[in-house]
Amino acid sequence: MCRSVRGLLVAGSLVSSLVSSLVAATGCGRGGDQRHEPIALRFWAFGREGEVVQALVPEFERTHPGIRVTVQQIPFSAAHEKLLTSVVGRATPDIAQLGNTWVPELVALRALAPLDSMLARSSTIARDDYFNGIWDTNVLRGATYGVPWYVDTRVLFYRSDLLADAGVPTAPATWSEWRDAMRRIRARAGGHRYGILLPVNEWAQPIILGLAVGAPLLRDHDGYGDFSEPHFRAAFAFYVSLFRDSLAAPISNTQIANMYQSFANGDFAMFISGPWDVGECLRRLPPALRGRWATAPMPAWDAESGALAGPLAGPLAGARAGPRAGARDTTTPGISLAGGSSLVVFRGSAHPEAAWAFIEYLSDSTRQARFYALTGDLPSRRSAWRDSALAGDPYARAFRRQLQFVRATPKIPEWDEITTLITDHSEAAVRGGTPPDSALAALDRDVDQALEKRRWLQRREQSHDQAQDRAQDQAQDRVHEQPRKQAPEHANVRDSGASTGAE
Repeated sequence: MCRSVRGLLVAGSLVSSLVSSLVAATGCGRGGDQRHEPIALRFWAFGREGEVVQALVPEFERTHPGIRVTVQQIPFSAAHEKLLTSVVGRATPDIAQLGNTWVPELVALRALAPLDSMLARSSTIARDDYFNGIWDTNVLRGATYGVPWYVDTRVLFYRSDLLADAGVPTAPATWSEWRDAMRRIRARAGGHRYGILLPVNEWAQPIILGLAVGAPLLRDHDGYGDFSEPHFRAAFAFYVSLFRDSLAAPISNTQIANMYQSFANGDFAMFISGPWDVGECLRRLPPALRGRWATAPMPAWDAESGALAGPLAGPLAGARAGPRAGARDTTTPGISLAGGSSLVVFRGSAHPEAAWAFIEYLSDSTRQARFYALTGDLPSRRSAWRDSALAGDPYARAFRRQLQFVRATPKIPEWDEITTLITDHSEAAVRGGTPPDSALAALDRDVDQALEKRRWLQRREQSHDQAQDRAQDQAQDRVHEQPRKQAPEHANVRDSGASTGAE
């Protein structure tokens, strides 16, 4: 080998060694120690939850060293608009906390990823460890789009001392007992105390009563209002009668300077609210009232003959059975709302598996119990309720019982708009003198109008599905016809071949 060639080989060998050393040092080669940038997840959380959940992130990042989570806290007042803007601008986060009444809207916008495949292989999230009615708020058209994070529902808050003084030793368990307790409280105070506070600018109370008697609320695939049907009409008549009989004050919550002070003063003996008001009552009520107020599940509609004179006797006569038709039942609560927030993954996430790992982490029952200690938010998992802080809380006990008897409101994007209509027409019946049946007829008309676009989309989708079915039928017909058309040709060929062979 000539000297020049040997020189080139030596030089080439030195260059190759130098390049290999540089590659190894920078970790850019196929072999060696490769270092990857961690996956960056964006999590949007709202209100106080967005502040508190940040305390749980460091532990997740320690156990998942390849993932970093950035929590953006967003005020509840701005959350809905920011979510919609992010969908339009294709700037959605990987994960978000989503109120369960918002899930249908984002599903309709195709913004959320279905989670069923991840749930099927999850060893952390067990479907049967969740309250059925709460889980159902996340299921649309058979697909699951969210995992309940924390839950809420509405129960009865009451002054146990005022009820006892009026001859009612325990919380009312049925509507007939409930009305009787209000009447006794009013009479005992000489007409200067109301039995219950039902703010007329809140939609939840008449809806809870409607759900308790099995009212469907909407009909024809959620395309029309159904508030004039017998069940809701009866429940609404009961609701309005509480004001007409001066058992409830015909005022809105904006007309009360301090609800907790009024409750402490005994201006009313009961109100309906959620778990957030447990903490508020503990903070705002005088210490002397500790042990003189309590919570109880919602009273159940009783269909016992003669138990409900007046409002319910006529409308429910001959109507289809409600959830508790028949004998009086004082052990099963009434139905209440399925509320709370869920954790969702957006379709636009570049890291759905990492996002799911974070959801599994937050869904662990031990962390849910810790989150309750930090926020007061009720855990969505039944197993988390075994934590001593919850199991021994007398105010939480009513919520634990009620969560077994909750129902989702209609899972449609237009529901928030419909709740405003419910409030308007309910207030017209209570304060404006509109007859209840007339108010409900007007409510149905307005709801029908609000759902007009939904019905148009349903018709369009139905036409599209029918066109697809026709196209598939025609394709199948062509497949079946093809062999019949070719059969004579095959027969001729075989005949021809046979005769040729004979020759």
